[in-house]
Amino acid sequence: MAGGSKLRAWGASLGGLMVVLAALTACANPYQYYGGTGIHDTTVAQVAGGWENIEGTRVVLREDGTALLEKLDGQDFDFEDGWRLSGTGTWQLTDDDGGQIVRLALKARTRVESRSPATATDASTPEPPSTYAWSFYVDRDQHDELKLFFFYGDPDAGNTYVMTRKTGS
Repeated sequence: MAGGSKLRAWGASLGGLMVVLAALTACANPYQYYGGTGIHDTTVAQVAGGWENIEGTRVVLREDGTALLEKLDGQDFDFEDGWRLSGTGTWQLTDDDGGQIVRLALKARTRVESRSPATATDASTPEPPSTYAWSFYVDRDQHDELKLFFFYGDPDAGNTYVMTRKTGS
């Protein structure tokens, strides 16, 4: 009997541990622990130039570290607010253990647009920021062409906002 009760106690402890682990992993999202792309060989000259996405966003990263932004959506949960910012700013290419990141900062907002008419007329929608910062991961596609991306929306969805080289730049 003593061996059976030890086994039951051990089983109960293991069961409790599994419940705790399940609760912890349920709170994790796909990119919460994203380690980066592993890209470390991109130069400022390669990143500089025009970038766009299918939603009409355009970003120009100049080699001198200045930037022009047109209709750039918010990152992470800010995307849900529906605003799209245009203006001027600065950028820099950084590198850490996980890979390279383009840090883009809007310094002077020139225009705000909304992704949808409903967002534009919703009084509960927060005021769009006058300055903002994005972190784009540097990656390569299947043809070894550079692309930049950040995560947007609900963290559990793991959606990526991808910028590709502007045609003709």
